[in-house]
Amino acid sequence: MLEEVERWLSARSWSVTDRPPHQLMAAKRATGQSVSVVLPALNEEATVGDIVAAIRRDLVEATPLVDEIVVVDSGSTDRTSAVAAAAGARVVHRDEILPRIPAVPGKGEVLWRSLLVAQGDIICFIDADLREFSSDFVSGIVGPLLTDPETQLVKAMYDRPFTASGGVPAGQGGRVTELMARPLLNMHWPQLAGFVQPLGGEYAARRSLLERLPFPVGYGVELGMLVDALHLVGLDALAQVDVGVRRHRHQDGQALGRMAAAIYRTAQLRLARGHLVRPALTQFERGEDGFEPRTYSVDTEERPPMVEIEEYAARRAA
Repeated sequence: MLEEVERWLSARSWSVTDRPPHQLMAAKRATGQSVSVVLPALNEEATVGDIVAAIRRDLVEATPLVDEIVVVDSGSTDRTSAVAAAAGARVVHRDEILPRIPAVPGKGEVLWRSLLVAQGDIICFIDADLREFSSDFVSGIVGPLLTDPETQLVKAMYDRPFTASGGVPAGQGGRVTELMARPLLNMHWPQLAGFVQPLGGEYAARRSLLERLPFPVGYGVELGMLVDALHLVGLDALAQVDVGVRRHRHQDGQALGRMAAAIYRTAQLRLARGHLVRPALTQFERGEDGFEPRTYSVDTEERPPMVEIEEYAARRAA
């Protein structure tokens, strides 16, 4: 590990307990910064309501740290929108945001569009499939942004237990992180080797940074954002906070393969920008006549920095 990263780990890695609520509220009042929590959601009726309710109870009503909770529904076919609204979130459908540009599937697409509807100076992203959710996830990663003007982006770090079928413990989660993202970062961007959860979906950043970043539309958004933020603002503007344990729905191996391909492609584009053949990933499933190929396109499209979008510029001017 680079000496710079060892120093960063010591100086820029914190625990949620390092900044108690009264300190965060004092900083919020002193700076006048507003905080938006954004949950991208697709068919998450089983979990999104509990997450919204916890944030509203702890960080809107008990301690008014959060100014708004926005759920961006990216085309759910279940009751995600109704459950989120009933719990107290403002629900916006992805296709209603910036309709001039047709939406494409993908988490990064939803996060990019959310900048047009969330109002906060600080934007906190939280995945909508978390179980046993604690509002510490929000206060922990928002804290450094409220208290330290030099901090630009904060990632959550946590344990990720993985439970196999039947309830039998099967080791640690974060398989794509360990098999794809961490090797890529260590080899090509060693300054980012200190991030415990580089692909984690829980992070907060200043709007002034997010609006200048391109957004990969799919699963590569977290890696792309981390790499681009490093180049734009430097390592010392990035930080991480230990918020405990993250539990969520785990994906099967083939879904993880598609995620890994998108993440690799995101890294590839940043290593050598230019015209590259649109890649595809072929996987196999056993059918009646043996193994049958299934080919998927790999997410390669990226949205430009939001400051380049005329509707966003007009809203900011107003």
